[in-house]
Amino acid sequence: MTDSIAVTTVVGNPKRLSRTLTTAEALAAAIADALGAEPRATSIDLAELYLDGIEPPHDGFEHALRQVRAGDVLVIATPVYKASYTGLLKLFLDQLPPKALEGTVAVPVTVAASAEHRFLADLQLRPVLAELGASVPVPSLTLREKELAELDEHVTAWAGAHLPTLAAALAPGRIGAAV
Repeated sequence: MTDSIAVTTVVGNPKRLSRTLTTAEALAAAIADALGAEPRATSIDLAELYLDGIEPPHDGFEHALRQVRAGDVLVIATPVYKASYTGLLKLFLDQLPPKALEGTVAVPVTVAASAEHRFLADLQLRPVLAELGASVPVPSLTLREKELAELDEHVTAWAGAHLPTLAAALAPGRIGAAV
């Protein structure tokens, strides 16, 4: 084992404990397992975070910001609503200070009803994450709702194709040789 890798998930589904959260956590676990390090995983369900209001600063937002900044890998997930990522996720991202994600490797995740929305994360989320300072070296994990029944298989396939690139994007010496 090497130093621990902090994998943080941020989920912008306005429904608490959503299938989007389950998807993001499955990918975060696969990433942590494959990196050959003792994982430190944190999940931020924005539906929970904003239960008491949306105006920062509040303790929940400040705590979430610290968790996001402490992460090495950020899995940021959203369902597709009206051909875009959710307003809840936009609210959170808009409240982050400039360069809040500097030094973080981000992996966008979308869950959509339609195949036509498969490029949403790469077209809409990637530029926002880059603007906030994140590195986004791999394609998004994009699933249609009907594919969630085979979530493990899709996560495994994505991980097999993209984890070597993700591992290379992390700072040298931070990960084990498991990838």
